[in-house]
Amino acid sequence: MKDILIISNYYPPEKGAAANRIEQLALKLDQNGYEVSVISPLPNYPKGELFPEYKGRFSVTEKIQNITLKRLWIYPSNSSNIFKRIVSTLSFSSTLFFYLLFAKTPKKVIVQSPPLLLSFVSVFVLWIKSKTILLNVSDLWPTAAIELQVLKKNSISHRILLFIERFIYQKATHIFGQSNEIITHIHSVFPEKKCFLYRNYPDHFVEDLLEEKDNSSEPIKLFYAGLLGVAQGVFELIQQLNLENDNIELHIFGDGAEKTQIVNYLNQNPTKKIVFHGMLERNVLHETLKNLDIALVPLKTRIYGSVPSKIFEYSALGFPILYYGGGEGENIVEENTLGWVVPVEDFQQLNTTLGTISTLGKAEIQKMKKAIFLHAKSHFNLDQQMKELIEKNAF
Repeated sequence: MKDILIISNYYPPEKGAAANRIEQLALKLDQNGYEVSVISPLPNYPKGELFPEYKGRFSVTEKIQNITLKRLWIYPSNSSNIFKRIVSTLSFSSTLFFYLLFAKTPKKVIVQSPPLLLSFVSVFVLWIKSKTILLNVSDLWPTAAIELQVLKKNSISHRILLFIERFIYQKATHIFGQSNEIITHIHSVFPEKKCFLYRNYPDHFVEDLLEEKDNSSEPIKLFYAGLLGVAQGVFELIQQLNLENDNIELHIFGDGAEKTQIVNYLNQNPTKKIVFHGMLERNVLHETLKNLDIALVPLKTRIYGSVPSKIFEYSALGFPILYYGGGEGENIVEENTLGWVVPVEDFQQLNTTLGTISTLGKAEIQKMKKAIFLHAKSHFNLDQQMKELIEKNAF
């Protein structure tokens, strides 16, 4: 049996793309003959408070779906107070540092990045202990922080994060990048570094979402499901939408920093034809989506290296995608005929496209769903991707 450890800041029962992505990686490695263990904080995301069953615990070891989970103490916070956020990040990083330093760990370790401080602590200790370090880069930081305007270019913080970024790339044995842009960026710094493309493909293809229904009299139902954070920009987006005269409505599922603003705004603007549902369990969400039509995948600004996993997740469920984020994600939607693309931050074009979509009949959307589902099933296959990477000795 081949042992491998994964270090991640997120893992179920936490919600969101990051937790789901790492769980899928762990389960697929297990299915391919690896003995998999995971280190993560005590579950606290996205509310910034420990889940009830983990309160009062310093660490928890458990086995779920054949994966050994070591959950370590964290001071949880999703506060807008930067001091509290720093303390939260430092708390888990400190716990992780001493655990990795003194605990027995497998020879091969997959380290998730970002967050950068977590990956720096992990890579530093593992490098000292001469471990094989497989760095999994899902977003480019600090580049993304500059583009999101949460960090000033050439500031002291920026320079520190640049040092950390280069350190973890340099010390990694090899690197997984979720996009070609990430790999291009890494090679611009370390041209000889071995990199593998690892897309965030889903592990589900649910055909019952394609069942035809007699709902032609209903409006077309667009939906957004996911994190309501700065990068997604959902609060700004709903303020700019003009759906009142279209045969279309928007349904929002999720939680995050912008939730309160979104709820308050919708309460004050009941004619916007936008419905907020809150956060739903994954299986409940998929059941609810049976009655919806098109997935909205937005980003507040074009973030170099970022490819939202929702592109693959919702195409695997057969949903046409309205993509509003630029970059490599835009190319994927266009090249695979997955739906519509609108230039990022172009709200006028977004409303024009929504107007065009609202004229489509339900029958036309149903045809799109079937075609997209079949395409995703053959082109976005996680099992095939894992098989190819294992054959290349990536793990």
